[in-house]
Amino acid sequence: MSPRGVAIPDVRERLFTAAERVVERDGAAALTSRAITAEADCGKGVLHTHFTGLDEFVAELLLDRFARSARQAEALEAKVGEATIAGNLQEVVLDLLEALPPAVVGLAMTRPAAALHTREGFQSGAPAFDAIQHAFTAYLQAEQRGGRLTAGADTATIALALVGTIHHLLMTRVPGQGEDAEATTRRLLAMLLGGAGQPPTA
Repeated sequence: MSPRGVAIPDVRERLFTAAERVVERDGAAALTSRAITAEADCGKGVLHTHFTGLDEFVAELLLDRFARSARQAEALEAKVGEATIAGNLQEVVLDLLEALPPAVVGLAMTRPAAALHTREGFQSGAPAFDAIQHAFTAYLQAEQRGGRLTAGADTATIALALVGTIHHLLMTRVPGQGEDAEATTRRLLAMLLGGAGQPPTA
């Protein structure tokens, strides 16, 4: 066991979750090694036992959340033929945005060492937007084969537009300001799908 009884396999996720809480509550500027370990109720040196420093920690947090998001997108395969196409896609998009808080993304992109570590992770094959786009395309093609999406629908372009919107929202949205992500993605999907897979209107 590590300090204060934290099981070793759970340390990374416990620290990642603690960091997200700190950023959500106090803002990105409050994210320090000490703030993270205090929030996680770990010994002060635990973070540096598992990471070389805060920059590597922030980068690994982002890489982990991208990998989780890619897995969520891939899980769309199990929803083929169920509910609505738009609803299935929107659920994943909103979960993905929740898993990638803008403040954390901003930290990883604006701290030079963290940005470099993140790029190196992607270059080494860590899942990123391309994996999510591929999963969206595969899901749409499966729905197309099942007849719920018209044969003429450009599945690759729909997937690209969704991923582009996700990227835009991650980089620009400010919680509590402007149109919320749910409304934005609903309008986008209605346009992209042209009514395919939408619930019938009353």
